Amino acid sequence: MRQARHIAVVGGGVIGLSVAWWLADAGYPVTLVDPEPARGASWLAGGMLAPVTESWPGEEDALELGSASLDRWPAFAAKLAEAADDPGLRREGTLALAVDSADVGTLDLLADHLRDLGRDVTRLTPRELRALEPGLSPSVRSGLHVPGDLAVDNRALLDSLYSACVRTGVDFVTQQARTIDGGAVHLADESTVECAAVVLSAGAWSGRLHPALSVVRPVKGEILRLKARPGTLPAPTRTIRAHVESRPVYLVPRAGGLVLGATQHDVGFDEEVTVGGVRDLLRDAERVLPGIAEYALTETAAGLRAGSPDNLPIIGWVAPGVLAATGHHRNGLLLAPVTAEAVLALLREEDVPARVRAADPSRFGVGVAR
Repeated sequence: MRQARHIAVVGGGVIGLSVAWWLADAGYPVTLVDPEPARGASWLAGGMLAPVTESWPGEEDALELGSASLDRWPAFAAKLAEAADDPGLRREGTLALAVDSADVGTLDLLADHLRDLGRDVTRLTPRELRALEPGLSPSVRSGLHVPGDLAVDNRALLDSLYSACVRTGVDFVTQQARTIDGGAVHLADESTVECAAVVLSAGAWSGRLHPALSVVRPVKGEILRLKARPGTLPAPTRTIRAHVESRPVYLVPRAGGLVLGATQHDVGFDEEVTVGGVRDLLRDAERVLPGIAEYALTETAAGLRAGSPDNLPIIGWVAPGVLAATGHHRNGLLLAPVTAEAVLALLREEDVPARVRAADPSRFGVGVAR
């Protein structure tokens, strides 16, 4: 029998868990459907909350949406720590670095773009950069300090969100969703979760569950975890985003080590780690922080981000009773607070925050009024 206002959330990554917790905390009965919640691409993320250094000319809507969510992150993290556990929010900021002359040109374009938008960015010389992070290579030519960026321990965050969901009464169904409609989630074991509405937050697999989301595609990213060994230089205190011969690499500090990423490949649902991907990440990261050559390589993995044609997420009604919260690409962790808030507003038939409107599915010619 269908429960009044019972919501089913399909997908248990950072977006699905955040939405489920937010809705349950607001009084909704919630069932979350995922065969392995708190894993997937979110488990393999770097943890950067960095809309400014992710920004690029032509993607102003993404910057505005990311900045709106970043503003919500301290309160979101504090509420989550009170409800469950500390998600490990870091406030040291980001250094955006350039290694060769072409990379300096890319950094110049980013700096000019951000200044035009009135963003707080400081240009630093190589000496000033090494005063902040002594382990940086002498080959680093230039950099930007972005003090407003944050970072979070993605695995601590997922564990905390899962605990918060359990404590607020979210029911977990560890089955694979097969098909969905506005009144039910049909599962691989032939059972059904009946509901008043479905929130589809299945990441890269969203397009397989509803035809309106066929624009969502998997974008493969490989990621490495390194652990400091006795006698090695300590990891940097700030997130490092660098361009090395035009290739992006990021290095995010963790307790006792680093997370390295991120390759990007449009290769479908391929989750195998490649030799070339590991080689490229280690080579480029060592150009930025030579000391990591003495670190231990403790994990290699590949995950599938949910890409959209314009790098904005898809947040809104795509069919009667079916609400999408997917397509977050590299910014699932960053956009979790604003997405959860928007989903709650949509279910209540309230206006969403102004900057979320750019993520409405109607821009792709799909969606329905509610």
